[in-house]
Amino acid sequence: MPETPLRVAMVGHGFMGAAHSQAFRVAPRFFDLPLAPVMSTLVGRNVAATKAAAEKWGWAKTASDWRDVVNDPDIDLIDICSPGSTHVEIAVAALEAGKHVLCEKPLANTVAEAEQMAAAAEKAAAKGVFAMVGFTYRRVPAITFARDLVQAGRLGEIRRVQANYLQDWLVDEDGPMTWRLDKAKAGSGSLGDIGAHAIDAVQFITGQTLDSVSGLLHTFVTERPLLDESATKSGSIAGVAGSECGQVTVDDSALFTARLSGGAVGQFEATRFATGRKNAFRIEISGSEGALAFDLERENELEFYDAAAPANELGFKRILVTEPEHPYFAAWWPTGHTIGYEHGFSHQLVDLVNDLAAARQPHPSFAEGLQVQRVLDAVERSSDDGSAWTSTN
Repeated sequence: MPETPLRVAMVGHGFMGAAHSQAFRVAPRFFDLPLAPVMSTLVGRNVAATKAAAEKWGWAKTASDWRDVVNDPDIDLIDICSPGSTHVEIAVAALEAGKHVLCEKPLANTVAEAEQMAAAAEKAAAKGVFAMVGFTYRRVPAITFARDLVQAGRLGEIRRVQANYLQDWLVDEDGPMTWRLDKAKAGSGSLGDIGAHAIDAVQFITGQTLDSVSGLLHTFVTERPLLDESATKSGSIAGVAGSECGQVTVDDSALFTARLSGGAVGQFEATRFATGRKNAFRIEISGSEGALAFDLERENELEFYDAAAPANELGFKRILVTEPEHPYFAAWWPTGHTIGYEHGFSHQLVDLVNDLAAARQPHPSFAEGLQVQRVLDAVERSSDDGSAWTSTN
């Protein structure tokens, strides 16, 4: 282990908090890192739940107010895993206090908030303090390898993209309200929650940005049972639906077409109402000289089509992305052995730590997160006013 520590405080300990905690525990044991991540403080509003999470994942101590860690001179990095409505205040305060920041996606709930965060990050970077947004799917080896193939010119001129992110965890209309269904906390529904991943992954692979969009957002279930707070707070029962209902204020389904900066066109879908689809994230990219396809449900595979092959050999080839020559894989298991969802978070941490140690800007930056936020905003505006095309600028 390196001698120089990177002392971390993480805000939030739900789904993403668990994934990030796993990365802090595992990455330093498989990768040679120039800094040693130290899991110093876990922050959460519920004292008992935060202490339980800290004990489970190995955080040294807890706090109930994020301001405590922002002002703590013994903290180097603030990892923000709390709802989108909290991002701007925590991130800006942390950067102004001289702390590096890792912030979960989407960067914020609005373009104005994202602009404030990006400006704070730019100002901090001039002083050697850096910020990164957590679009973790960039670190899936097959997606990184797809980007490498495009950069090497193997697909030629990119002409079309299709990206679908399909889940079904909200299909039951009696399922209870969560913060993800409240626009004030989440910013948007399936569009920002999973559609943001599709946008960033396509832009990452192709090297092109989505410049204009035409979108449709729809909400299938407009109200849901509220959780019984008394039962939930007791600690003995979790997730109990009460008799009262709350209003769903976000989209259940997002569909949009896009024009990309390099001339390609694309179609995108993000929904949590695709019955039978658990976490189906599929990307297909077609070019003048080849094509590729990725499916998260087959995470260690990439399909590749080489249009230059002889006619009697044409067809998509399945590449098992598990070799030491593939991105990130040399640090893991013997050749051919697969990895899973949680490994992308370890790779994200590896890249972040290497960049911080080298005093260089990690990617995706807050500026890149702002660009994705502008795409989300343009899709929503297009849907609201029925515009055929809405600029993302």
